[in-house]
Amino acid sequence: MEHFIVSARKYRPKNFQDVVGQQAITNTLENAIKNNHLAQALLFTGPRGVGKTSCARILAKRINQQDTENLEEEDFAFNIFELDAASNNSVDDIRSLTDQVRIPPQTGKYKVYIIDEVHMLSQAAFNAFLKTLEEPPAHAIFILATTEKHKIIPTILSRCQIFDFKRIGVLDAKNYLKEISVKENITADDDALHIIAQKADGAMRDALSIFDRVVSFSGKKLTREAVTENLNVLDYDTYFEMTDLLLDNKIPDVLNAFNVVLNKGFEGHHFINGLASHFRDLLVAKDKATLDLLEVGDSAKKKYLTQATRASIPFLLQAIEKANNCDLNYRASKNQRLLVELNIMQIASITFDGEKKKPANYIIPATFFQALSPAAKKGPVVVVNKPEKEATPLVSEPQQEIQKTVAEQLPLKKPVLKNIGRLHTQPGKYSLKGFNQQKEVKKAVVEENFDQHPKTNFTEEKLQELWKAYVHLLNTKGERSMASIMGTDIPSLGADFKISFTVPNKLMEDQFRKGRPQIMKFLREKLNNYGISITVQLNEAIEKKFAYTPEEKYKKLNEKNPLLEKLRQAFELDL
Repeated sequence: MEHFIVSARKYRPKNFQDVVGQQAITNTLENAIKNNHLAQALLFTGPRGVGKTSCARILAKRINQQDTENLEEEDFAFNIFELDAASNNSVDDIRSLTDQVRIPPQTGKYKVYIIDEVHMLSQAAFNAFLKTLEEPPAHAIFILATTEKHKIIPTILSRCQIFDFKRIGVLDAKNYLKEISVKENITADDDALHIIAQKADGAMRDALSIFDRVVSFSGKKLTREAVTENLNVLDYDTYFEMTDLLLDNKIPDVLNAFNVVLNKGFEGHHFINGLASHFRDLLVAKDKATLDLLEVGDSAKKKYLTQATRASIPFLLQAIEKANNCDLNYRASKNQRLLVELNIMQIASITFDGEKKKPANYIIPATFFQALSPAAKKGPVVVVNKPEKEATPLVSEPQQEIQKTVAEQLPLKKPVLKNIGRLHTQPGKYSLKGFNQQKEVKKAVVEENFDQHPKTNFTEEKLQELWKAYVHLLNTKGERSMASIMGTDIPSLGADFKISFTVPNKLMEDQFRKGRPQIMKFLREKLNNYGISITVQLNEAIEKKFAYTPEEKYKKLNEKNPLLEKLRQAFELDL
């Protein structure tokens, strides 16, 4: 069995050109060496695994090299001293170091001292190091490396030339992993390498460690599925499917999908953070100017561009706000699963248009989904009213008719409009063209010739039952204004299937005329009679019965009880 060398060591940079993602710093150091403009104390600071120690070693080797093609690296190995401050952090260790600094190098011009994890030095050790660091011998150069610059005392920082190393970008890390895959004869999907780079969180050493682990799991072929399974991360597809369900307002399916995520062992906090990031990526993908901010693979980018056309900017902004609020409240919540479930239900209700005025935390009522048939839940279908076998009724016939009507008509509100929108590009709801089309549809309902359609006889009692059923349906949909108007009077049936309805004022008359085509359509289908017509009348006598001002209300009450006027006069009350 051969000795295995991890990729982080095997592919450690040996020159400045091999360092990934730190081009500004490597160019500065290279020019400083060429121009003999190098400071005697340098501080390399930044996150873990971004190349601080590697750059320090490369710099230490390059300082004494005059001709890199003829001189071997071992020629100046004795001029490089590396100290781990995590285990050598006492005053005695620093005093021993300062004693060595006084001795000039045997070969070459400089002696280089690399002190790694310098923030681990004790306070006394820092103080002992101050004088040497401020006025070192001409042949000594110090390179300090740390991940926590804030722990170093200011007097040390002021004596050093500071280089801030940045996190490795996702694309830079992915490209470097691709080069290593080629060298190791490993076939790797672009998305698989991208997930590894994201998981590394800006640390190249972590990316190489994850790469080795995944290769051990899946062999010479890295796929996106193998990487997500091994790293236990949520795949892009999980968030794409979840967003589709949220846009379709399918709350039951959303809750089931979230339950699947929890069963895989993921926390709700991890899921809601990923969902917020997904919404952010969709928002970025909506504009070509910000498309470069989308740090994903090519295949995933195509999916983002496709889904971004479905998600509107107002939806994404509200969804991001709700997801971020859930993130902030997650740790303090005692029922964390319920918090996430309520949050995704609110997000799924953003695009629902069943209510005209929705509160900020609106959730679609459960009755909406109870009324949906299984066929309507599956996807785009054409709803057809078919007679079904019914069991012996346990409620009265009028109530049974109301329940049946709600179950049949309520799905028409959302799925049918949405499915048509998927098949054909329709004008906006509030555009002039859309308004004209809706007007033509309503006109066609009233003026269509129904001579060849059935005209089944019906009774006035049956008409009034269906009238109440339609009022109940309007209340269920949230159209309470129209329902209130229809409840002000009882319709009467005349000759030739003419229905007359009386309203108390002009405003109600105009409102009723707008909704009349839909009422006629409903009654014609339910009664199987296409000769029905509805006439609306304004009754001034009824209008006078309504008290609209406090004075009129008082007069009505005083007519019923004359003692009310004496009471008002006794207490000297105003009207």
